[in-house]
Amino acid sequence: MKQRILTAIVALIIFVPFVLYGKLPFTFLVYLLAAIGIAELVKMRKMEKKLIPAILAVLYVWAVLADFIIGETGLIGLTKHALTIIFVILLLTYIVLVKNKFNFDDAAFVVLTAIYVGMGFYFLIAARENGLDYIFYVLFVIWATDTGAYFVGRALGKHKLWPKISPNKTIEGAVGGIVLACIVGIIFQLAHPFPFAMIAMIGITILVSVFGQIGDLVESAYKRHYDVKDSGNILPGHGGILDRLDSLLFVLPILYLLGFI
Repeated sequence: MKQRILTAIVALIIFVPFVLYGKLPFTFLVYLLAAIGIAELVKMRKMEKKLIPAILAVLYVWAVLADFIIGETGLIGLTKHALTIIFVILLLTYIVLVKNKFNFDDAAFVVLTAIYVGMGFYFLIAARENGLDYIFYVLFVIWATDTGAYFVGRALGKHKLWPKISPNKTIEGAVGGIVLACIVGIIFQLAHPFPFAMIAMIGITILVSVFGQIGDLVESAYKRHYDVKDSGNILPGHGGILDRLDSLLFVLPILYLLGFI
């Protein structure tokens, strides 16, 4: 527990100044986190020796994120659709070049990895571009969900939520997380109102809480499928980058679809 607390404090000391300042330093931090996230998933599948597909995935995600540095057309005038087509073509060509030592299943995994990691970090920058209030709202609601789920689950949890994926999570804990998230969301809206009615903000907060928990379960499903405890070990006591940001990466695209960011 002491190690977890110490790691969390150090991580916040490093992360918060980048969030507060924003601009290029924050964007470049996101570039680094995205590369680490891709590396963690590649390692889970034991594809560390297949460096070229992993490098292509990182370059693809970085090129997509270049929107926020170069502009809407991204890297050298290419749209995100064009970049995706080029990325897929290169991976499929690589299958032929290595004579199926890297196969179609591997390529599908790399594409899904790049989209999963890329879209989450893309909208993390987008949320920061909208303003500090947006990114802090999302962070506080997710933290409230985790806190409520943990303490309510420990105190009242009797019915397992999804035991084959995450045996410690309970339905009672999930509901507790949603309730605490709503309380935090209401306080946030009262203290620093968004341009939405209170009832709309409560609805958005419920969706953030629910999809945040789904995002956590998605990461748990990955780890259980590949039989690993954590996505990585860069954060002692906490695991990897994806272990800490799984809910955030899943929620941000949902908020984009809702027109919130």
